[in-house]
Amino acid sequence: MKKEKVVDVVSNSARFIAQDDIHEKMHDKNLWNARVKRDRIAASIPEWEQLRELGSAIKEHTLNHLDQYLEQFAANAEKRGAIVHWARTAQEHNEIVYSILESHKVSSIIKSKSMLQDECGMVPFLEQHGIEVTESDLGERIQQLSNEPPAHIVMPAIQKTTEDIARLFAEKIGTDPGNNDPTSLTEAMRNNARPRFMKAGAGMTGANFAIAETGTFVVCTNEGNADIGASVPPLHIASIGIEKVIPKVRDLSIFIRLLSRSALGTPATQYTSHFTGPRNGGELHIILTDNGRSERLAMKDFWRSLKCIRCGACMNTCPVYRRSGGLAYQSTYSGPIGIILSPTFDLKKYSELPFHSTLCGSCSQVCPMKIDLSDQIYKWREEVVKAGYMPKMRRLAFKAAGEIFAHPGQFHLAENLGAKLLPIIPDFLVYSKLNPWTGGNDREMIRLAKPTFREWYLKNRKEQNNG
Repeated sequence: MKKEKVVDVVSNSARFIAQDDIHEKMHDKNLWNARVKRDRIAASIPEWEQLRELGSAIKEHTLNHLDQYLEQFAANAEKRGAIVHWARTAQEHNEIVYSILESHKVSSIIKSKSMLQDECGMVPFLEQHGIEVTESDLGERIQQLSNEPPAHIVMPAIQKTTEDIARLFAEKIGTDPGNNDPTSLTEAMRNNARPRFMKAGAGMTGANFAIAETGTFVVCTNEGNADIGASVPPLHIASIGIEKVIPKVRDLSIFIRLLSRSALGTPATQYTSHFTGPRNGGELHIILTDNGRSERLAMKDFWRSLKCIRCGACMNTCPVYRRSGGLAYQSTYSGPIGIILSPTFDLKKYSELPFHSTLCGSCSQVCPMKIDLSDQIYKWREEVVKAGYMPKMRRLAFKAAGEIFAHPGQFHLAENLGAKLLPIIPDFLVYSKLNPWTGGNDREMIRLAKPTFREWYLKNRKEQNNG
């Protein structure tokens, strides 16, 4: 298969920022509000850090015994009437789904939000085979009508304004383009989608957690959309990444307490639905999917990314993600978690993503599973360099900088020259499209203070020594 070209995340971000004076500011504000609410509710729980430690330890233990817990989950799920399938790749996952639908003569399905199904490219695969797919999550449905992937793990359409959605609904489902009231827009989509839900022959969900002890899987939503897919059609298909398994029922309480608080700053999701076997008269299929997770588990520096519970807290806090928008990453997973997951699928294609970060460490601080996100981002930069995917100009610039920083005399000479030249360099040479730092006209070159810290330090140290 021919690999896609390298994602130009900088240009994608620039387009998001330049589109108007609203979207970037709104995106930044909404996500930061989620971060603030997360901090507030976390601070209200004295045992918050202990919960993070426990959650992280349980995940690490499970990943170190993953084969055992997967077999236990599959055996217990089958005991309770589910049909369990194993998929090594995205292609196998999609083919299993299609074979189930074809055998039941299903031509229309409803699906709730599932990052795994997005990762596998399931919807376009099914549509190519004549299956109509309707997203039951409002944000995912908005993105589906826009012909766009989700822009956030938890809030798929967070980058859109209500005016954007009003125009989209007017075009796609015939609503009033001047009515941008959120309640009215939600009601309009509900009326449009419900007939599709009622005629669907199958419902598809993902899973947030799969409990080995009982063969139960748990889906957390705020709209109840997973329950529609699981309870209205007679056929329920659940796609579950193999890293979603946890050992025991009692472990679940820890993750439930962490998940929504980290994602949205709320005590829990509105619906925490447990599925143990098929409903009466129904049929349940579970597809346990690898799609590169085993390879990631074998990566010394990156296996801890499999602890992720998809809360999106790292995205909400990331200063780069908040200002660039999720679609800039051109990946199922964006933000800090996307930076460390995406290269495991295709290092060359996503070789720019690890440089789309300030390495401020905020993502690691808020992660409920204590994943070393910022460390892994830095290590992916090293992998990009080792693989030879660093752009030539950046490689030369870093080499030159390395030489200067390695020799104090050269560094101080450059420092002194810079202090003298910056004030007299013509603006057109600095504020140029060739300079990515100032090309957008929203940054100004620094002016070195006088005296510099080094000059101040040398002078004061000399005076102390003389004194």
